[in-house]
Amino acid sequence: MEKKMRFGIKSKIIIGYLIVIVCLFIAFIVLNSQISSLQKERNFIIDHDIEVHDLTNRIEKHLLDMETGQRGYIITGEASYLEPYNSAASSWEKDYNALYQLLNNNPNQQEKLEKIKGSIQDWIEAAGEPTIALKKENNTKELQQFFEKDPGRQYMDDIRSQFTSFRNVEKKSTETRATELDEKNQKIKIGLYGLLLFVTLISLAIAIVLSNSIVNTIKEVTQTIKRITASKGELKGRIKVRSNDEIKDLGIATNALLENIEERNWLQTNIAHAVTMYQGIASVDKLAEKFLFTVSEMTGASFGAFYVREENDKGDLFVKQAAFADRKGDAGRESFLIGQGLIGQAALEKRTLVINDVPDTYQLIASGLGDVKPKSIFIVPVLFEDEVIAVIELASLHEFTVLEQELISQVIETFGLTINGVIRRMEIARLLKESQAMTEELQAQSEELQTQSEELQMQSEELRMINEQLEERTKDAEEKSFELEAAKEDLEEKAHQLELNSQYKSEFLANMSHELRTPLNSILILSEMLEENAAKTLSEDEEEYARIIHSSGKDLLALINDILDLSKVESGKLDVLLAEMNMSELPDQIERNFSHVAEQKEVKLKINKAQDVPDIIHTDEKRFQQIVKNLLSNAFKFTESGSVTVSIQQVADHRLTTAMRTVDTDCWLEIAVADTGIGIPKEKHQLIFEAFQQADGATVRKYGGTGLGLSICSEFAKLLGGWISLSSEVGKGSTFTLYLPSLSNGLVDYEKVNFAYEEVAVSVEEAVEEAKPEAELTEVDHPVQPVEPSLQDDENVFQDKRVLIVDDDQRNIFALKTALAKQGMTIMTAHNGIECLEMMKNSEPFDLILMDIMMPQMDGYEAMQKIRGELKLVDLPIIALTAKAMKNDREKCLEAGASDYISKPLDLNQLFSVMRVWLVN
Repeated sequence: MEKKMRFGIKSKIIIGYLIVIVCLFIAFIVLNSQISSLQKERNFIIDHDIEVHDLTNRIEKHLLDMETGQRGYIITGEASYLEPYNSAASSWEKDYNALYQLLNNNPNQQEKLEKIKGSIQDWIEAAGEPTIALKKENNTKELQQFFEKDPGRQYMDDIRSQFTSFRNVEKKSTETRATELDEKNQKIKIGLYGLLLFVTLISLAIAIVLSNSIVNTIKEVTQTIKRITASKGELKGRIKVRSNDEIKDLGIATNALLENIEERNWLQTNIAHAVTMYQGIASVDKLAEKFLFTVSEMTGASFGAFYVREENDKGDLFVKQAAFADRKGDAGRESFLIGQGLIGQAALEKRTLVINDVPDTYQLIASGLGDVKPKSIFIVPVLFEDEVIAVIELASLHEFTVLEQELISQVIETFGLTINGVIRRMEIARLLKESQAMTEELQAQSEELQTQSEELQMQSEELRMINEQLEERTKDAEEKSFELEAAKEDLEEKAHQLELNSQYKSEFLANMSHELRTPLNSILILSEMLEENAAKTLSEDEEEYARIIHSSGKDLLALINDILDLSKVESGKLDVLLAEMNMSELPDQIERNFSHVAEQKEVKLKINKAQDVPDIIHTDEKRFQQIVKNLLSNAFKFTESGSVTVSIQQVADHRLTTAMRTVDTDCWLEIAVADTGIGIPKEKHQLIFEAFQQADGATVRKYGGTGLGLSICSEFAKLLGGWISLSSEVGKGSTFTLYLPSLSNGLVDYEKVNFAYEEVAVSVEEAVEEAKPEAELTEVDHPVQPVEPSLQDDENVFQDKRVLIVDDDQRNIFALKTALAKQGMTIMTAHNGIECLEMMKNSEPFDLILMDIMMPQMDGYEAMQKIRGELKLVDLPIIALTAKAMKNDREKCLEAGASDYISKPLDLNQLFSVMRVWLVN
């Protein structure tokens, strides 16, 4: 059956308006047509009749002009009187023809007009032209005879009479048209009123039909609602609406509301019945049996089982307490564990299960005639305080409706409290019986307690004596606490002294650094110049002597740097600057720095970088590079043959220990440096990481070194949040492994995780394959970079430049002056800040100043401040040279006015590079 077309109230109203608008539109078209016709007739009267009268008057005027011109010419003989005559004679026929054309629809008037034309022509031929011709011939006699008879007057009188008759006919015709126009106008007015009445009637009819359609439908709905209201709660009646509009939607919604109310009434009635049903029941099995019977009756379930939770050694066990439609006692299993089967899973997940696709192997529902397979299963857990205390399973021959499921769910919401109450009451009854038995036992025990009370009195006396002894010991403890307080004050005083000693130690190291670096600066510069042998005046042996001196000086410089680094680490004043480091460039850097060392020692250098290593990590790149270089330098130093292998990889997640996971890091890196060298004994593994410690005297004598390198590397690794582990076997080689986190979120508080890291180091060592210890690796020397010769291109930059060297050490002045003079510079010297200021005031301007810091009378800081302040030389390049090399020296020099900073001993290439930058700029 085709679906009935929907015709809503809005559509009805719109269609009614459209019909009215269409009627108005048709009326407008008809009225406009009539008005247009009336307008045309009016225009015809105005244009045609006026034009006819106008042409008629013009023809009469032309005739009058001809008569006047004729008479004037005859009387005066002046030719000028003939001009109007001739003009009218040539024009009247044009007007006549136009008038004749206008009268196409009126033959009678055309006939009269033709007679008028004949009369005019007769006048012209009989009176007009002859008299003018006689006057031109000056025939006065015939003229006199003509005018005595004057036949032209008769023609003129006839013409005027004809024109009068013609006008009268035209006037009557105009009046007739005007009358017809008035009649038509009256008809249009009557038609307009009739059309308006018709549209009004159509509009009223449409309004009545639409209103009756809406009102009648609403009345039907209202009457149905009243009948339902009068039925006193009986909600079986439904609203029936024949129209397919919004009223029908209202009826459908109202019917749905009634159905919903009816369902809720049924739901509330059954819930109230179920709640009142199990009141007063004192045992769980009777409660379960009553509940199953009631719920099965409400929902039409044909089969059911009720399980209650009991605790035993295996955990929570759900035991069957009751069954509905039980066949020989086999309605479901006797018990189940949580999570076992669908019913156990429902208890585990604490959610209701509805299964409509029941398998063939499911328990059949028994009846008198046979067994029937259920169509739907409903499993619902009973909760109390968010814990499952019971599970109910129902089976039905029909699918459980949503309303039946909601009924069971709402009944179950409070049923848990009921079950718990019954269980508690049963427990209370059991406890009451036990308490009665225990009361009898307590009465027997009270007699024993009385006997024990007497014994306690004796023991209390003993306790009093013990208490007196404790008081004496308390006094002794108070005296000891006073002694501990004094010891604490003594320790605080010693801690203060240690702090002063640390400060003195730092100042001592700074001064010693200055005193050592100052002569070392001259040694390195002069030995480097001798080693270059630019003048070719030294023999090969002398060049070798100079090379050895230069190398020894660099070794001494490395030792000084190691001592300073160790001191900074121990005092906690070593700055760690975290920044991004490009790990993809690390293999190339290692290859560039150590390939020549490997070639010299004929040892293979292998670099393995895993693909999972990130390209960017966050750490202090300077300290990281120093650790790697030190480890590689040791590896090459103690490896006579074989290979040195560098392995870079990311620590996998399964290898991360608990301590490593506590560090806030992106990833952990593992950099292993393995060699085939002499190895280190296992008992010396911890010793070599201590300052100034080496494995044995033989190693010192053979390889040299101070024993500071590994200690510094270990401290640097701790500062960066990691550590270094060692695996070694004597005679086979050693593997130093650096474990380092990427510190994108800042430094690690090493002291908080120090103990955990020690556990990590132990676990890492145990994970390595067991191997015998190797000989020690003790020395960590910085790899000596090859010194490039002075660049010849600097000659153009340094040539004829005036340079002032300010230094109180004559050795440094000699070395610097000799080196700079070879570059073509003019050198002036001053021994302190005062001499420097005097020379700058009294001599020509200098291009650059090399300023020492620690000098007598006026140091470099004060001298630079006066140059910038008093002398106003803000653009003059000043390069600070200092041998102190302590923390913040660079910042202090730049704040005092230095343009740049170089620490002693100087590297000539570095010095020339800095000077070239400032001289060019």
